[in-house]
Amino acid sequence: MTTRPTPKFTGIETYADRLGRYTIRFPSDWTRFDLDHGRDGVLAAPSSTNLATYVAVWVEKLDFQATAEDADDLSEAFDKGLAQLPDAVISESENLVLGNLVKLERFYTFRDNDIIRKRKVWAMYVADWLMVVTYQGESVEEWEHWYAMANQSFFHFVIPPELFYATDRDLTKKGTPVARVPRGKPKK
Repeated sequence: MTTRPTPKFTGIETYADRLGRYTIRFPSDWTRFDLDHGRDGVLAAPSSTNLATYVAVWVEKLDFQATAEDADDLSEAFDKGLAQLPDAVISESENLVLGNLVKLERFYTFRDNDIIRKRKVWAMYVADWLMVVTYQGESVEEWEHWYAMANQSFFHFVIPPELFYATDRDLTKKGTPVARVPRGKPKK
């Protein structure tokens, strides 16, 4: 059995969304592509000819502004969508609500023809935008091989302060008011 060398960074490139909605970093020797099917976003892959292993971001304008109260419904709908993939198995699931920013994180496998593929996905509802960051491995083995590099892209996915503040419940007054917990000693 031949062991492959561990992938090494030779440089980093920062991709800035043309509308300023996010930035993300990719290894500089990965090839960047526009997304297919009219999707707004970017895809980067370690191979210029095999796009089955990749990191991608796509953004879609929503007809509504998601709030923290929508988190359970969004999570349920997201999982129902994943369940439609052939032989889908969700291995890890986490929901994070920060103000009105709702982030759904899933690790899962699914069958694509005769191949089991693996993905890590963030679906983030940021004000009236849906931002989806995906890392897919052509196979489970390829996913493991490239994971450290792809995970750096997730770590360096940045939403600008203007969009982040648009999810702040106190600033936007959207959603149910959050109960304040008094701090310190009560005054006598």
